[in-house]
Amino acid sequence: MERLQKILSQAGIASRRASEQLMTDGRVTVNGKTVLELGTKADASRDDIRVDGRRIKIPDRHLYLLVNKPRGYVTTRSDPQKRPTVIDLLAGVTDYVYPVGRLDFDSEGLLILTNDGDLAAKLTHPRHGVPRVYEASVLGVPDEHDVRRLAKGVTIDGQRTGPAEVTAIGPSRLRITVREGRNRQVRKMCDAIGHPVTELRRIAIGPLRDTRLKLGAWRVLTTHEVERLRAAAGVSVDRTAR
Repeated sequence: MERLQKILSQAGIASRRASEQLMTDGRVTVNGKTVLELGTKADASRDDIRVDGRRIKIPDRHLYLLVNKPRGYVTTRSDPQKRPTVIDLLAGVTDYVYPVGRLDFDSEGLLILTNDGDLAAKLTHPRHGVPRVYEASVLGVPDEHDVRRLAKGVTIDGQRTGPAEVTAIGPSRLRITVREGRNRQVRKMCDAIGHPVTELRRIAIGPLRDTRLKLGAWRVLTTHEVERLRAAAGVSVDRTAR
């Protein structure tokens, strides 16, 4: 028996946090009964577990995709406002995968999608400190003092950010490496120093970089890339990857 949100994550339905929201929204049933309690446990091999009426299945093999997200796409599987989602970019993909972490509507760059709930949880949890590298164009020209403030940490949403690696790569361009996954973090950090972001692109996730993947394109991660990602997140080797 395992917690239901863990089973949903393992099934590639959503991250554990998002799975908890599915439960509290009344969209999950076990053996025909709606489940609202987050501590509920179930047996994936025996129980009839459904999300929005669709029975879940634990994948036999895990799939890992890298997408170069353009601006104008939402980083979710579906959107109530009917905006394009990153799933719309995955022509030919029939496996049920979901985005790992966030990349906001107006940003572009690298994004991982997978049905490996364990790895997704580790990559997004700040405890593991997996770095994300961004290149930001900003209004105005940040000086050395601004760069030091960003690197040391600024207060956003009432909470101080952790240390960051910040480098000026042009008069109005910054390369920023963060190890947290807070909502719109880089944009809010730059707002805090008075230099709002005009363009934002994520160029690396942990050890993953790909300068040749075209905007809007996707590809399957190699076995070596997956192993390096898992090592960065402190996850044991997965023998079901493809």
